[in-house]
Amino acid sequence: MKRLTRDQIAARVARDIPEGAYVNLGIGLPTMVANHLPPEREVFLHTENGLLGMGPAPAPGEEDEDLINAGKQPVTILTGGSYFHHADSFAMMRGGHLDICVLGAFQVSVGGDLANWHTGAPDAIPAVGGAMDLAIGAKQVFIMMEHQTKSGQSKVVAECTYPLTGVGCVNRIYTDLAVIDVTPEGLVVTEILADMPFDELRRITGVPLTYRPDSN
Repeated sequence: MKRLTRDQIAARVARDIPEGAYVNLGIGLPTMVANHLPPEREVFLHTENGLLGMGPAPAPGEEDEDLINAGKQPVTILTGGSYFHHADSFAMMRGGHLDICVLGAFQVSVGGDLANWHTGAPDAIPAVGGAMDLAIGAKQVFIMMEHQTKSGQSKVVAECTYPLTGVGCVNRIYTDLAVIDVTPEGLVVTEILADMPFDELRRITGVPLTYRPDSN
């Protein structure tokens, strides 16, 4: 089975971010989306440590140690970008001023519940950061993740077994296998990204799925 690479998932997410959107990219995989936004499309990237107008990753050797995202990765700033206090950044997140946030996940339930900050393991380091604020504050929540764990278990589940980040907050899921919308009628696959039939995707996922191609 040919799955999408992480860069390919990021490029697929970038396709769905519209002109003029204010977007937060979460720590981990979502930060890669910044590198795939078309330069002619004006998108305002926000990072919770206090930057609006974030650009793609800098070229090797051009990193500025004072210019980082929330994951402490070096970034660039576009013309017109601005810096502000951490508290102001969270006011933007909590106040409904972000059109989209793109987050990673350990699990997403059929009802759109999100678990992405803690596996519940005794030796795991809790790292919720601003995920709860983003999950509830953004107008749309996109999840970007690999479809299965390293042991082959689906990350799309009937009910989350890890501590929740938000309840019913996820709108769309992007994985290395498919694009899935969370709807009141259940999970709807709008695009299969891997070289596989829908029945195989449904078997791997292990929860009810409906296939409606090109329904975005």
